[in-house]
Amino acid sequence: MSECVGNDYDGRMGTRISAIFVILVGSFLGTWFPVFAARHKGVGVPSWAFFIAKYFGSGVILATAFIHLLAPANEALSNPCLTGPITDYSWVEGIALMTVFVLFFVELMTMRYARFGHEHDHDVEHGDGHGHAGTSSPSYSDEPVALKSAADTSLDVPLEDTSKAAGCKDSSCAGPHMPGDDHLSHAREHPVNANNAQVSAHTHGDSRKTFDPESYSAQLTAVFILEFGVIFHSIFIGLTLAVAGEEFATLYVVLVFHQTFEGLALGSRLASIEWPKTKRWTPYILGCGYAISTPIAIAIGLGVRESFSPGSQTTLIANGVFDSISAGILIYTALVELMAHEFMFSGYMQRAPIKVVLAAVGTMALGAALMALLGKWA
Repeated sequence: MSECVGNDYDGRMGTRISAIFVILVGSFLGTWFPVFAARHKGVGVPSWAFFIAKYFGSGVILATAFIHLLAPANEALSNPCLTGPITDYSWVEGIALMTVFVLFFVELMTMRYARFGHEHDHDVEHGDGHGHAGTSSPSYSDEPVALKSAADTSLDVPLEDTSKAAGCKDSSCAGPHMPGDDHLSHAREHPVNANNAQVSAHTHGDSRKTFDPESYSAQLTAVFILEFGVIFHSIFIGLTLAVAGEEFATLYVVLVFHQTFEGLALGSRLASIEWPKTKRWTPYILGCGYAISTPIAIAIGLGVRESFSPGSQTTLIANGVFDSISAGILIYTALVELMAHEFMFSGYMQRAPIKVVLAAVGTMALGAALMALLGKWA
């Protein structure tokens, strides 16, 4: 079968090379700007922009899993060019299922044992760029101190009023879409120390956050899992774009938006973590890893354009298996890390006005809808 060998490359080398740089810029903007803006309040990015980026990104991740990963994986592993045992079972769903269980076990063990080297690192990277070194066990909390104190006295006070009452003068009290809100908030409403005594924040004119190892480990595990999933996916779509035929122009435009939206989703997650000062460059490094994955894959695809065959058995199996793994990763991330923990188990969302909750859900649905629409072409 001729479709099982060769590729549809039809020239236009200059345009294909331009895709390397255009996608690179879009990916960098998507991943780096949320982190930069969260740390430099002087940029003037309003808190509602972080809100939109965070929940829009959650919808993008969910749609990517189902529309851009599961469907292509099924197409690859059911391709007529394949023969043998790979065609005797629905491997896509099976691989995704195994991935979900592996991720659950990894995160479970991480929550119990992992510390990621932060026992001796208590300097927190705050949104304004200043770190505070705690003398006992400084920590990350999932919601701003102003909201916590207000919630202790009245759950009926609007969130914006609690910020004003606490004297917040910037967007640092804006809610969980700002840095500080993160994974597993319900487990950190009342952090405890090693002796199971409740840890109270030290007050020195302002409230300080207390360090919670489980919180930080969970955040890092979640973001590493997400990074792993989107990078695998990005590599294969870069190879596909490099040797695409008559559909190249459409695929080019769609993938620019695709990678930018995915970068925004990853960037908003990176921005929501309060990194220790010694790891302040970590989110930029992780963002860079994502941003360069597709451009490098495009360059490799162009380099092997004479021999690369998207329809070969090896390529189809590799593409299908890795897309299935990535789908499992993003399904787990979207449903557990993002939707469940940020809505049902979030102390912030439980106390938020219904209009805030509906706005978050609507923004997430919009992200999913736009990403699903892009799936018509890529």
